[in-house]
Amino acid sequence: MTDSNLTEALKDMAFELGADFIGIADRSSFEKSEYTGNKPQDVMKDLQSVIILGVSVPRGAFETLPKGRGEYTNTLMAATATLRIIAFQLAKRIEKEGYMATIAPSEGSEYGYWYADRETLKGDLSFKYAAYQAGIGNFGMNHLLITKDFGPKVRMTGILTDAPLDTEEKAELPLVNDACSKCLKCIDICPVDALTEEGVIHREKCAEYMFNELGGLRCGLCIKVCPLNQF
Repeated sequence: MTDSNLTEALKDMAFELGADFIGIADRSSFEKSEYTGNKPQDVMKDLQSVIILGVSVPRGAFETLPKGRGEYTNTLMAATATLRIIAFQLAKRIEKEGYMATIAPSEGSEYGYWYADRETLKGDLSFKYAAYQAGIGNFGMNHLLITKDFGPKVRMTGILTDAPLDTEEKAELPLVNDACSKCLKCIDICPVDALTEEGVIHREKCAEYMFNELGGLRCGLCIKVCPLNQF
């Protein structure tokens, strides 16, 4: 039995605190054979739900690329910090209702830590896959989440909880966005050929470029050129 009252309260709270979208994935989502990431239930054994929170990233951060990579990276870090504050307040609300909650780490390194694997760029939990299961969007050829309202110009975080929250009935989205088959802009613009027409991403090339050539700054070009940006 789900806690519908808490579900609605958390959604209202998230929007009041500045989130642009929120979705909930059931623990069973991460048992599917198509999911190859780490399972959140390995971290929280009594996990019931994964809450995905997101904010849209201002368009100006992308328009200045590639010269404005410092500004772009700083804007991304600000979005991540904003989401952590929102997630912290939601986690405290969940615990007031008698459940457990903890915030899953994103890849951000604004406080001197890097949570993702530096070679594969994979985090402990795929927020993108959780968001897909929550009906927020699906994947692009750039291997990023394409949201229905903001395209790929988003930042996300997640909350693991043993609270049995409502998951919405969602239309079955294809794993890869249909529009991507007719568009290869992200592949063409990649400065290190990390993306292929076959849908493969060479994460090591992306990591090498960011950590060495860019000195830790983010690239963002595959997002900038995506025609699915909605604002």
